[in-house]
Formats: sequence, C-alpha cells, structure tokens
Amino acid sequence: MIIKERCEPIELEIMKYIKVRSALSATEMKNYSVLLKGYEGEKEFDKWTENLSCDCFILNDLLLEYDHNVFQIDTLLITHETFYLINVKNYDGDYYYESAKWFTLSRSEIKDPLLQLKRSDYLLQQLIRSLGFPNYSTEALLVFINPHFHLYQAPMNLPIIYPAQLERFKNKLNKQTAKLNDRHSKMAKLLISLHKTTSFYTQIPDYDYEQLNKGIVCSSCSSINLNLNKDKVVCLKCGCVEPVELAVLRSVEEFKLLFPDKKITTQMIYEWCAVIKSRKTIRRILRTNFKHIGYGSSSYYVSD
Repeated sequence: MIIKERCEPIELEIMKYIKVRSALSATEMKNYSVLLKGYEGEKEFDKWTENLSCDCFILNDLLLEYDHNVFQIDTLLITHETFYLINVKNYDGDYYYESAKWFTLSRSEIKDPLLQLKRSDYLLQQLIRSLGFPNYSTEALLVFINPHFHLYQAPMNLPIIYPAQLERFKNKLNKQTAKLNDRHSKMAKLLISLHKTTSFYTQIPDYDYEQLNKGIVCSSCSSINLNLNKDKVVCLKCGCVEPVELAVLRSVEEFKLLFPDKKITTQMIYEWCAVIKSRKTIRRILRTNFKHIGYGSSSYYVSD
C-alpha cells in the first residue's frame, strides 16, 4: 500500500521551467539531465512496486534528519519484520568495480552509490530507535532499474538488486504472509510527519523575472510558442489545444513556484502569460479561482 506518493523534485520542476524560458549553461544542463533521468528511474520503480501483493507500506521520496544529519530515501518498504531502504539508480551502459571503487569503461571514476546507501541505512536505524522502535531491522538495497546497465567484477555480497533480479526480489517479498499492525502504521505516520519538504543540497541556477521569456508553456510539448484562438490557446509546435482558463491557472502555479515572494496581481500574470491580450480575461480568471485582497493597484490574489 502506497501511503506516501512520489512527487517531482522541486529542483527538477524549477529547472524545467527555466530551461523553457531561458538558456541553461552546459553545467546546469548536465545537472538537469541527471535529475530528470534519476526521477524517471524512480517512477519506473514505482510501477514495479504496483505488483507487490504482500502486506507492506510504501513510503516514497523521504527526506529525513537525525542528529543534524539529513538523509534521503528513494523508497522505504515497511514489511512485518523488515524496513527495506531502497535507493534507485537509473544508470545505463557498462561500469566496473575495482578495489572498492566504481569506474566507467573509459576508466573515469564515479561516486560510489553504496556510500550514500550505507550512510542512509545507519541514520535510519538510529532514527527508528530514537522514536521508540528498537526491534525492527533494516535492509538497505541499491536497485538498478535500467535493463541496459551492467557492472563488471562486482563482488557477490554487495547489497545490489540488478535488473534481471527484480522479478526474484518481488517474489521474495510476495511470499511474506505476516500482516502489518498498529505499530507499523504508527511508525509510518511518524516518518511521514518528519519528512522535510526542502533540501539544502539543491543546485537551482540563478534567475530573475526580467531574464525569463514570457508566455504560456504548452502542457504537452513544453513549447512557449502558443497563439490565442478565442477561448483557447493553441501550440504552434505540436497543435495541442487547451482552454484559456486552464492554461492561465497552470501559468499562475508556475509563477508561484519560480517567484514565491512575488504577489499574484492582474498586471503581473498578464505580463507573465503574454499571449493573453486582455487584462479583463486575466482578472476574471484570477477572481474566479483566487481570493482577492485589497483594492486598486495594490490589490493581489491568494489561494483560498
């Protein structure tokens, strides 16, 4: 049972918007690609967990803290006896393991993903004990979800699930017949309550309002080249058609994410959407969907 859904990382969401409205540097583009690929791998793993029939709680995308140490867990599977801490990797291509180090075939050393896994496992164990649940064991696993990944020379005892082993891992879990109880439910709720919504480790590029291209982003292909056709906006790239109100509301949510300190005003959203040539239309949509605060030029809108 999934009790904490996975959300797209805010860092990735922001970079998607910036990428459409501005140019990312080569370094920023690389970081964006890594984030996107990682998130796609996690979503693929989520599809895999849908086939689990054992009694378990599934907590996705946890950011926790113990003793001033922040750690991240891609997926936590809570079964009757064991907490499976799972970090998902979407690596593709060939790598090799030598002297406890990871390399590409071109001999470029990469960061050892097992180090983060071990650290998270240790901190999770300490956190669970501190919360009054000393009798539950943890098992930390690195799951490689991409079928095109291969690691040469890897010792057999590494805590790794390779793509070809996922089916056997699923069968192992599904053979568990013990049911969860109230203590498991209490533990899961506690961990969710401790989830941190922001991370100190994000690498969002600098940007400001004036630098970004204005317009409505297509909901289908992310093009910013849209035209207004009566009460609809039409993408000139892919032909996607969307009602004006929905398009404006999406743009407001994007604006709020990119500029949380700016007030939502008719003039600001009119400038941000660009393709909507009527301030009256923007004002009507905002008044219909948000709470109006103040009067005249100093008025603004907030969520109900």
